[in-house]
Amino acid sequence: MAFAADYKLGPAIFPRGWFIVAESKELDDGPLPVRFFGQDFALYRGESGKPVMLDAYCAHMGTHLAASKSPMIVQTGKQIEGDSIRCPYHAWRYGPDGQVDDIPYHDGPCPKSAAIKSYEVRDVMGCVMMWFDPEDGEPDYDPPYLYEWEDSQWVHWELDHLGELAIHGQEILDNMADAQHLGPTHGAPCEYFENDIRGPLYIQRQGGFHHGYGCMLVTATWYTGPGILLSKQNFGGTEAFELIANTPVDDGVSKVWHAALAKAANKEPTDADIAAAREVQAGALEAFAADFDVWRHKRPAKNIMQLPNDGPFRTGRKWYQQFYDLREKAPEYHAAVNGVYHIDNLEKPPEKEASELERGLQWNR
Repeated sequence: MAFAADYKLGPAIFPRGWFIVAESKELDDGPLPVRFFGQDFALYRGESGKPVMLDAYCAHMGTHLAASKSPMIVQTGKQIEGDSIRCPYHAWRYGPDGQVDDIPYHDGPCPKSAAIKSYEVRDVMGCVMMWFDPEDGEPDYDPPYLYEWEDSQWVHWELDHLGELAIHGQEILDNMADAQHLGPTHGAPCEYFENDIRGPLYIQRQGGFHHGYGCMLVTATWYTGPGILLSKQNFGGTEAFELIANTPVDDGVSKVWHAALAKAANKEPTDADIAAAREVQAGALEAFAADFDVWRHKRPAKNIMQLPNDGPFRTGRKWYQQFYDLREKAPEYHAAVNGVYHIDNLEKPPEKEASELERGLQWNR
């Protein structure tokens, strides 16, 4: 296992950006204890429907706000009031801003020093996405979004929960530059390939004949920040979007999710359409599982023995560093790495694919 310092990523241990912390429907059963970025959180859905994320522990006596299920206040469904949550031990009530706003056995003002930290979270495409920033800044870009999500003909995904893996996010992000693994690992050696870096966006365009599918596989893939990948894929007349998300749990440990969004044959999806969409997701997961299997058994590549036609690994790693450094330095990283990168022994994408991406970038709100 390797840590952020081993990759010389920057002063921060964990990166700035949007990250998935739960599937939205997980909050239907009440508050959820989660651990990310080396710390514990309480995640719940308020009565308004909005998700709320707070530091986990009540300032009163250190009780975890979301982990206990046996206290009577939890069992009777009285822990959530409006968008606030009561501690299961003494019922101190925390608002969504982290301030204590009621202590049931105390008539005076609530102590300001009892406040805990609140975090920006949004419900996006069936996922709860959290903004994490070591400097505690506001989001400087929006989380990724697909407008197809609003079209009822596209069958909504349900996340594949792939669990935790003792691998740093750097090794996962390396796939974006890695043109030469697509044949040996996925059976689809690319005929054309390029990377395109634009601020917080890291883009990959590639196409090649997929021997498993028996047809061309064409993808336009992009990270919006360091934690969330979306990929538009065309193969054999099928169009789909793939989601891959990695969120640091602890330094050197990542939690991973996967999903796929597929278009139904009918305007109002039938049971058969939904089953077909699940098959598309299962096929995408089978392909991703090959990467997952390699990551599980490899040693950390703290330094890559890079050949000229491997892909622009060093540029991709430089892009990744911006999220570990002070946010005021981000323009310096953009100036250093923004641009389009090709590999000498591979073709450039057809002009049609490049123009498709320009439209595709509008998928990010």
